Amino acid sequence: MAVRASLACFPSDAALQVSSGIPWGVAVTPFSAADERGAAAATGAEGHLLPRCDSCYAYFSTLCKLHRWSWSCAICSADNDLSRDASARYARDGGQDPPEMRSAFVDLLLPGEEGEEAAATTTTPVYVAAIDLSSSEEFLELVKSALLAALEAISPGSLFGLLTFSSKIGLYDVQGPIPIVKNAFIPPDSDGTLLVDLEDVMPLRSFLAPVDSCKDRIAEALETIKPTSSWEITATASEVQDHALHHARGFGLAMDSVVNYLCSEYGSLFELARIFTFLSGPPNYGPGQIETRSGGDHNAAKMPGSDHTFISEQTNFYTNLAASAVQAGVCVDLFAITNEYTDLSSLKVLSVESGGSLYMYSSTDESTLPQDIYKMLSRPYAFGCVLRLRTSSEFKIADSYGHFFPDPQYMHVQHINCCDSFATYVYDFEFQKDSQFSRKSSPPILQIAFKYTTIVHQGDTSGDVSNSISRSKFTLQRRLRVRTIQYNITANIWDLYDFVDPDVVLTILVHQVILASLSDVLQAKIWLRDWLVNFIAQYNKAYKVVRSGGSGISDIDVDFIHCSQLQPLSRLVFAFLLSPLLQLHSQSIHPDYRTYLQCLFSALEASSLRQAICPTLISYSSPDVEAEVHQSLSRSVFNSESPIFLLDAYTDLLVYYSPTVSSTIPFPPPRECLLRSKIDRLKQERNITPKLVFIHGAHDDTTTFERYLIEDQSVDGSLVASATGFRSFLEGIRSRIAEYSR
Repeated sequence: MAVRASLACFPSDAALQVSSGIPWGVAVTPFSAADERGAAAATGAEGHLLPRCDSCYAYFSTLCKLHRWSWSCAICSADNDLSRDASARYARDGGQDPPEMRSAFVDLLLPGEEGEEAAATTTTPVYVAAIDLSSSEEFLELVKSALLAALEAISPGSLFGLLTFSSKIGLYDVQGPIPIVKNAFIPPDSDGTLLVDLEDVMPLRSFLAPVDSCKDRIAEALETIKPTSSWEITATASEVQDHALHHARGFGLAMDSVVNYLCSEYGSLFELARIFTFLSGPPNYGPGQIETRSGGDHNAAKMPGSDHTFISEQTNFYTNLAASAVQAGVCVDLFAITNEYTDLSSLKVLSVESGGSLYMYSSTDESTLPQDIYKMLSRPYAFGCVLRLRTSSEFKIADSYGHFFPDPQYMHVQHINCCDSFATYVYDFEFQKDSQFSRKSSPPILQIAFKYTTIVHQGDTSGDVSNSISRSKFTLQRRLRVRTIQYNITANIWDLYDFVDPDVVLTILVHQVILASLSDVLQAKIWLRDWLVNFIAQYNKAYKVVRSGGSGISDIDVDFIHCSQLQPLSRLVFAFLLSPLLQLHSQSIHPDYRTYLQCLFSALEASSLRQAICPTLISYSSPDVEAEVHQSLSRSVFNSESPIFLLDAYTDLLVYYSPTVSSTIPFPPPRECLLRSKIDRLKQERNITPKLVFIHGAHDDTTTFERYLIEDQSVDGSLVASATGFRSFLEGIRSRIAEYSR
């Protein structure tokens, strides 16, 4: 569990926090294997014995005061009695201390409802692939490659189901000698139900096949899948209707039906089923269909009469479907491979709220879909998660952000259907009314509790090779992860600035701006610029309190020359203002791409988010010699003596060779070199596979590389009129501060 605070040293009171101009909060990555410093949790098997406060329900930790028969809560200071067993447990009679006495970061096994032996009940991982047939041959070839990669990543003994959707739903049985498909037609005027239940079309136990014994037949079934465009159209009086059905994409009812199909075995056969959905365009048939305008005009999807308002959800069908999926133990991962407007703003809720991921690829040619799905299935994940952050009494949670759904009864309790080691959640703090930290009071404390379930593969448990389910045994483990953190406080604004984490500040701002941009992009951009103006003004005000100086406009410090921790913030805000996420409709940004970025940015941990918004540029003297990390993203890098550059924009990795590079330096760089090793490491560390592009300045189009040189670009004219570049942007900020100070 990694926890990073925007202010590692907390402000002593609300006035200091406001005067600093810095948002105060934390970014929490609950399922990361270690904390932010790389330290692992202390583990144990008696989570049910961990004492809880009778007043605030916080958990006992090393920060609590322990007495012989009682303990004092570190969060609320309430005294709590210890039972005789607990008192003996903490008596330290020479044996090893329990995990909660050894570390403030613990991960403990919880027993099941029937007692401790039930902590490891058996289960079976279930995966279902849902493929859009109203697509192209290229789309299906890409999906087939992705699913073959998925089969390699899935643990032996897992169950796998294959279905297709168009104007009908196709269910595949691959457990016989040859794969067979049975279809359920989607009525054009459906009220939200099929004429025949999928269970009646094909029993679920026939649909879900063991991966290890049926992998070859699953691959055979994939080869039989053809797009609807290849089907023969009957030449009848209803030819027009038949043609329309050949382009039907009944995604909504297909998803609703398969969720209902799976729910009958939830809790008995499986605890979590993952559906991989592959879409080549908008749902246009049956319940949940999306209205789109013809002509391929992406901007036609915007709200009428507005250049800076996001399109809102067209239907609540997918919101309701997401709730049904969670209740059925189903997680939906949505892969959109299309440049056609698909209205991901309406569809995203299905993946986000069910705990899945949203991926978008503009074409099949450059898609990293096979690599991404393999990565997704290879990394560990938790499900049935409950996340709760508690604070000591002087401050509280103001807002929380992330891909969770709040508990309907308890405040600040978040439910997460499925969570991997990258998923991050953000909390914004504020002081309680008339409260402050003082030297005489207890220091501020956070406690994050994360209750979750994992599937543990126990390997082969039977010699019967004909029964793969019994051979590969999986057990469920319900676990509790608790981390309690104590922070220092300061009453000095300069100490506060010295302990700023720019990445976390950016993360909080990104979540706030994404939320604001859903109603008005332009107003969100203005708010972000005004935040920077106010922050720099507060910084200069604090500086003048300490030292006297001139009062002219040139004396305003916009570069934070006296505080190195703050120096990245102006560049990060400038880069964020230029992000496609905040571009207006008239700037030709694809609406679905913006929705994809919303989902991506709102789940990334702080360092990755910074990389995605403000790329890193590294120069190389040769493929085996790194020269320097450039602080500036401008065309001035072309004056560098180094001929090779690696630009890391998180989703893209660009290798650029200068036009004047020596012909003795191989292009592209050879496999066995330092530069390639760096690229391979970056690709391995990411939760998505970055697209790798090699550009030679002498004969390739350099536009892709130059668009990342953001310091030569202009912010939208409505913000900084007739200004180009980062330095001009800062001059505009300086002028605004001077104007406000008069």
